[in-house]
Amino acid sequence: MAETQAPQIRRLVAPNPSPMTYTGTNTYFLGLRDIAVIDPGPDNDAHFAAIVSAIAPDQKITKILVTHAHLDHAPLARRLSAHYGAPIYAYGDSGAGRSAQMIALSAAGKIGGGEGVDYDFQPDITLKDGAVLDHEGQELIAIWTPGHFGNHMAFSWNGALFSGDHVMAWASTMISPPDGDLGAFRRSCAQLQQRRERLYLPGHGDAIEDGPARLHWLLAHRQERESQIISHLQGQPNSAQGLAEAIYTDIDPRLIHAATRNVLAHLIDLCERNLATCQGPIDLQAKYSVI
Repeated sequence: MAETQAPQIRRLVAPNPSPMTYTGTNTYFLGLRDIAVIDPGPDNDAHFAAIVSAIAPDQKITKILVTHAHLDHAPLARRLSAHYGAPIYAYGDSGAGRSAQMIALSAAGKIGGGEGVDYDFQPDITLKDGAVLDHEGQELIAIWTPGHFGNHMAFSWNGALFSGDHVMAWASTMISPPDGDLGAFRRSCAQLQQRRERLYLPGHGDAIEDGPARLHWLLAHRQERESQIISHLQGQPNSAQGLAEAIYTDIDPRLIHAATRNVLAHLIDLCERNLATCQGPIDLQAKYSVI
């Protein structure tokens, strides 16, 4: 059953809990009669039926918005669009929004990545950063927030910010290159810090009552992680996996791969800023040292 999160905003949680999705993907319903859906979720029959059941006879889905092209957020959009005749809005397809460096690293094929990407995702309407849609007489603002994913967008409506996987309360943001980009993540956080919304409604987990405070924590957490990496590299060169095993000593072993991807994001960022160097081309086996 859909739960009220704020005035005119309801949430339905998809049945896809996991160590990476927490209790499941949050699907949001905006409005009273014309309904905008944010993140339809995975292509799951039960979740599709639950979404349809959540729409009253005097309501209709008129917009479908997708924060980013991951398999736990985007695939059901196409079936929902066909059912209601509603267009799908997003920044772009699964490759949109990458920096030139991430495009090059992806083409080289040495750093892995691509976890959980919905390569088939294609919006009907692409949105630029700052695009404004009218929804039930209120501005629905699209905010490009790359970092977790190149085509990631947050959406602002009725005083709430739908933050997707960019800002969540239950975990720090997963950044796995080349889809994830730590430099872009920091810039996106700085952009959101200039906004007024306090209530953040994330892609997984509970609402965040003080979004700006969470942004501050996320940036401080990344700075602390960077300092740990630099400190370890001052002793001797090391790889992304070696650093992850040395630093993430208290996590579920199932998450060490995700931790390695996060460390790799830091190493690429440090190399970009000329604070570290890679012994040879950037790849998963390479060793890094501080400059």
